Amino acid sequence: MPQPGEPSPPQRSAEDSFLDLLADTLEALDESTRGQFLRQYFHTLAQIEVTESEAIEYWRQILLRKGELNATLDKKVSLRAAIVDVLSSASVLRVPILIEYEDLKKLQINAATDPLTGLYNRRLFDEYCEKELNRAKRYNHHLAIVILDLHKLKEVNDRHGHQRGDQVIQLAASTLRKTLRASDFAFRIGGDEFALLLPQTDPEQAITLCHRVRAQYENEVSPLRLAVGITLDFGVAVHPDDGNQKSDLLRIADERLYELKYSTRAQPRVTPLEPAAPQAATSAAQPTTASQSNPAPHAPPIGRAASASASAPPPHSPKVASIRSPEGDQRKWERVSLAGTKAHAILSDAALSQTTAKVVDLSYGGVALEFESLPDLPNQFNAVLHVPILPPVRVILRKAYTRQTKDGQVRVGCSFVS
Repeated sequence: MPQPGEPSPPQRSAEDSFLDLLADTLEALDESTRGQFLRQYFHTLAQIEVTESEAIEYWRQILLRKGELNATLDKKVSLRAAIVDVLSSASVLRVPILIEYEDLKKLQINAATDPLTGLYNRRLFDEYCEKELNRAKRYNHHLAIVILDLHKLKEVNDRHGHQRGDQVIQLAASTLRKTLRASDFAFRIGGDEFALLLPQTDPEQAITLCHRVRAQYENEVSPLRLAVGITLDFGVAVHPDDGNQKSDLLRIADERLYELKYSTRAQPRVTPLEPAAPQAATSAAQPTTASQSNPAPHAPPIGRAASASASAPPPHSPKVASIRSPEGDQRKWERVSLAGTKAHAILSDAALSQTTAKVVDLSYGGVALEFESLPDLPNQFNAVLHVPILPPVRVILRKAYTRQTKDGQVRVGCSFVS
């Protein structure tokens, strides 16, 4: 506080206060975002065109010059004086204009968000992914990374126009905002691609959330009455189960996304409902052909009840096998074929600990296993299922039927035991 008779210190101007706030704000930004802002700032300030790296270098010189002037003059020099000094020395200062704080905030938002959806962009995804992964490692927590994409977005654009395509993208973003927890993060990382970061989320929770997001999205899109069956496909990778490095987790999530697309795209579509106890198959079954239905965007979660799609089949849709009992009753759940995938089951009972079987199809009510030769299976046994998209799942199975296949394998149909 000045003593009587001493001159009062000069009052700081609004411009000086703003520039100090600007310096503090820029310090908190990553280098790429800082360079993008400073490039625009120097263009507004002095009508000069510089690259992001040149803008960062100018700013470094300005902060250095401010410190030198403070030491030389033995008093606090404003940042504005340092800016004028550096840019004048570089012969680039022509029209000194200070940017408004609201414009600064808009630039910050534009640098971090996707303009169409308002979600965080790819730049922030890379930054947040590293931060959340480091946090998960530090506290030994799960972190789920989800990659999603809009199936058939190009067809929507081609048949309904890009304005409608933008609308379905925006609906995907709003669905994510409404469905995620406050601690989760959603990003748009490409034209039809989205990503989620789900802290403290294990594989089962992540997959359950993805099914809920997709079901909610399909409800949101339904009023548009599109001629294209658009939906959200997803792939999930979880730290530490699937790895500890960002690159590994992203690769695994991406592989599972495309594994889902190619392994189940030609299979019947099923719509997951609220979780319900699995219902055991009650009769022996023989294979036959049944009605066709729309392609499924995913393999169904194990042990959940769902109704098969009742829509009329397209003219050239693939046939879907279903199971009928000897009395002719239709099998309750349509199956999803896993033939051609690496799906398998490891029988975990003591007497069957070394036994592995192929998983040839899966439904909400049960699973079909295939053996080279029939082991001595009890009527009820434990198994761990390894199927695309899902993490390993421990289940209790009850034999429903056994039959020989044309290629000499033994097929065993099993129902889930609640």
